[in-house]
Amino acid sequence: MRTDHRNDARIDNRLDTQRADGVPMRPLACERCAAEVLVRKSSWQQTSVQWTARATAACAERDATGGTEGAFEGCRSLRDTIREAALHGRIEVVDPAGPGPAPRTGPGPGSPPDPPD
Repeated sequence: MRTDHRNDARIDNRLDTQRADGVPMRPLACERCAAEVLVRKSSWQQTSVQWTARATAACAERDATGGTEGAFEGCRSLRDTIREAALHGRIEVVDPAGPGPAPRTGPGPGSPPDPPD
């Protein structure tokens, strides 16, 4: 017996900005180059980032690696910006349970200094 699977297609929700838990992706500008991306921090270990053509063109680290051609491992400055935004509550961490952020080894480019003890 053959079953019709045309309606069983898996929905690709990677680009969905409004997730089932109600937490949408938020715009965030890199502290180094102001490239604005959409960010959703599902947990301290998982972050979703959507790059636009404008953000790709503005990214200082992407440009430093030879442009938009070839592999791009990610932007350290943007990663630091996202981490700081999560730590300071500018973006929500949907599921904050777990080990939390790794200890700082020093400020990254454009990162604010650690607060005094």
